[in-house]
Amino acid sequence: MIELNELTDAAQKAFPADKLSPDRDASWELMAEMGWMMIRVPEELGGLGLGRDATTAIHYEMGRVLSSAPLIPAQLGLQAILASETLADKADWVERICGGEYVPLHMRAARLTPAGDGSLTGTISGVFEADMASTIVASLPHGYALLPLDAPGVSLVERPIWDPSRRMFDVVLDGYAPDPALYLADVKGAPAMHDAIAPEAHLAIAADCLGGSAAALDMTVEYMAMRKQFDRPIAMFQALKHRAADMKTRIVVADALLWSRVHDEDADIIQFGAMKTLAGETYQFVTEEMIQLHGGIGLTEEHQCHLFMKRAMLNPELAGEPDLWKERMGREAMAKLG
Repeated sequence: MIELNELTDAAQKAFPADKLSPDRDASWELMAEMGWMMIRVPEELGGLGLGRDATTAIHYEMGRVLSSAPLIPAQLGLQAILASETLADKADWVERICGGEYVPLHMRAARLTPAGDGSLTGTISGVFEADMASTIVASLPHGYALLPLDAPGVSLVERPIWDPSRRMFDVVLDGYAPDPALYLADVKGAPAMHDAIAPEAHLAIAADCLGGSAAALDMTVEYMAMRKQFDRPIAMFQALKHRAADMKTRIVVADALLWSRVHDEDADIIQFGAMKTLAGETYQFVTEEMIQLHGGIGLTEEHQCHLFMKRAMLNPELAGEPDLWKERMGREAMAKLG
């Protein structure tokens, strides 16, 4: 059995902290060689059979280096396939994906309109690095399905985003006819599949946020110890110490909630969404403070501060925006009080 610290150590050696946003394609190839797509695959299918804590630890480390390889959507797509009870050649798909084929789940909503003949028109949003994908896992009006990107009526449109470490695409459907053999779950089974995948998405995004937050704090403290004002390192100024302590406090609280949710099998989707929202807002707070504490150099767009800040602005919008989860958590809390 692989220990969690072994996975973490391997990730840190393969992706050192001083090399941010390493090359996407080389990173993806390395991840496949290291067997990271096999982490959650059951042993009977040739995988490692590890749990949530293993993938969460990996996503945390990839957040620290602002990884440009799309590990999160890839693992979510794989977990959807693993959860399918209808896909006939599931073992073949699992083998292909573990070997490095990229089959992601989209990270934002799909807006599709079915026609009378069953064909679909509309847009599936939030497909990261779709240019390297063969197929995606999509939420369609009649359930979850595999959607080949080379099928008739399917095209890609890149949506430029602020975050330079990632590329995001829309998959545009124009009269696409779904293949019944590629459905993972029908209308009745779709809610159960969503409930299986959604907590994993929230954990992965939150881990990415907190890994980035920790790296941003480390970089800030290192700069404060080096930068001098009035012949003293600025880390010695009491007011700046307090701001760094505030950053650390927020990270510790959000990190504790993340790992609590990792091990909580009874938490509902609202609690996972609230956890992801807290991690995202922590990331935003830390990166905003990071820029301020770096002073004038931190305000220049070329500085590494902005790489963290731009990811921090996008992450909370994935898998449901913060306002959605705040409202749902608030309503749930009020219902318990009432």
